[in-house]
Amino acid sequence: MMSKKNYSEDTEKSQSLKSYINPLLVTVIIVAITLAWQWYETRHQIANLQQELAKRLSEIDSFGKKSRDIATEAQEASRQIQAKFNLLETKLAESQNQQVALEALYHELARNRDEVTLEEVEQLLLIANQQLQLAKNVKAALIAIEEADNRLQRIDRPRLLPLRRIITKDIDLLKTLPYVDITGISLRLDDLFTMVDTLPLAMEIRPPENNSDMKRTPTTESIWLQFAREAWGDVKQLVRIQNMNRPDIPMLSPSQTYFLRENLKLRLLSARYALLAQNGAAFKADLKISLDWVNQYFDVKSKSTVSMLGTLRQLYGNEIGIELPNISASLDAVRNYRLTRDQGNR
Repeated sequence: MMSKKNYSEDTEKSQSLKSYINPLLVTVIIVAITLAWQWYETRHQIANLQQELAKRLSEIDSFGKKSRDIATEAQEASRQIQAKFNLLETKLAESQNQQVALEALYHELARNRDEVTLEEVEQLLLIANQQLQLAKNVKAALIAIEEADNRLQRIDRPRLLPLRRIITKDIDLLKTLPYVDITGISLRLDDLFTMVDTLPLAMEIRPPENNSDMKRTPTTESIWLQFAREAWGDVKQLVRIQNMNRPDIPMLSPSQTYFLRENLKLRLLSARYALLAQNGAAFKADLKISLDWVNQYFDVKSKSTVSMLGTLRQLYGNEIGIELPNISASLDAVRNYRLTRDQGNR
């Protein structure tokens, strides 16, 4: 009884166990398969990730090498740039030093050029004053002072404007003076000087030839009558009577004639010196005496004498005695400017 009972119980247990084990086993198998599949899939993904990671690491390594090469090149380029920069700095420093030296040299040259120009201007103004005060040559003085103004204009410095203003005033003073052609008058006096020796004296006037008595001798006239007629004609030529229309014609010896001409030349030379000295009174006095001598001692009907008298009268009408202005203000201004400039440079 016991065995059957036990057997039935075992049978029931085994059946209940089978009914219990089958679903559990299936579940376990499914879970195991799932886990295996997941493990396989995970492993496959891990392998892929490893390959991708290796590939990325290889690329990173290659990129790192390239980066290192680039960095090396960049460092080399940086060193070259730094070297070039240092060289440029050195050259820049040298260029700055050269520029400073050139600026100093330029200022020195400019100062020297200004100084030389001021010296030239002072000399020109001194010449202008000498020409005006000593030689009485207004034209030469005007040329010299205008050249001085042109020299200052070339410098073109604002601080020189007061000097140019003073020089311009002196130029205006000279331009207001009446123009006297010293050279032209002097040349005309020289021409008169050379004409003196060719002027005929009044005492040397000869009456015109009278040919009224010179008749053709008839061919039928005898030789004795022809001889007598020619002899009488020669006798009439020995003495001539002529109305000179000048009862006071002086009779001069050859020595007196020589000294007359020389004294007339001296008067013309004296008039020339008076012209150069701008001495109007002396100039007119010498010309007046020359006119009187030519009218008194020389033949006033000859062409040379008429020409000389006309020239003397024209020269006598010229006014050469003009009052000359004082243009020393410009010269004093330049000298004072140079003195002040030299004191400032010290």
